[in-house]
Amino acid sequence: MSATITPDRETVRPADRVAAARRRVSVGETLDQTLSMAWRSVKKMLRNPEQFFDVALQPILFTAMFAYIFGGAIAGDVQSYLPLMIPGILAQTVLTTCMVTGTQLREDMEKGVFDRFKSLPIARIAPLAGPMVADLVRYTIAATLTFAVGALIGYRPGGGVPGVLAGIVLAVFTGWSLAWVFTWLGTIARSVQAVHGISLMILFPLTFLSNAFVPVDTLPGWLAAFVRVNPVSHLVTATRDLANDAVVSGEVAWTVLACLIVIGVFAPLSVRGYKRHL
Repeated sequence: MSATITPDRETVRPADRVAAARRRVSVGETLDQTLSMAWRSVKKMLRNPEQFFDVALQPILFTAMFAYIFGGAIAGDVQSYLPLMIPGILAQTVLTTCMVTGTQLREDMEKGVFDRFKSLPIARIAPLAGPMVADLVRYTIAATLTFAVGALIGYRPGGGVPGVLAGIVLAVFTGWSLAWVFTWLGTIARSVQAVHGISLMILFPLTFLSNAFVPVDTLPGWLAAFVRVNPVSHLVTATRDLANDAVVSGEVAWTVLACLIVIGVFAPLSVRGYKRHL
């Protein structure tokens, strides 16, 4: 008659104990651990101010450059071009900023930072979501500077302060949701350079093949068809509706829905990709 052998507690591997502890992490503990990781990222930003260079310089350079180079050619003058351009610059700036999430994640993994997290009984999503929560600060700075520079060169949004704030919130939420895509890339790519290259290949077509800088009706038919279904175009149109007219249009609803779908798909994929390195 065979007996069931129960392994002694001391024979259980430490890695198994950590895994078991992770499975018992509650929702409240997950939130607390995520905020702790976010605070770690904020302190890292404060100690490395160069991480804010793209956030601080890009809105200033692109807003001024696009306004004075393309304003007269597209809209006749700079002032007429600003209501069209500023929401487009906002979308471009936030999307470019969120790309950094994946490269910094890959850099931390290559430096062995995530190896330290393996031994901690924390939720597996916390090391991923924490830096993304901290990056909300970067997105907000970039969005605010875009509108501030626009105001300095003559942009007067018809939606007033409520419309501008709503546009910033929508753009920040969109950037945060798309950051999950680049987080996933950071977990599967082989190097920081690979993450950066793939991210640029995704962002530049989506940004420039949109209605961010030119009206759709000026484009060839085949290109206009793509621009109309481009999710960046929905974000830009929604931001224009909010900032210029204080109107919560259907484009706002479509943008929020698309963001929720992206989060629902790529957040689990990011966690799965991260688990491959544990």
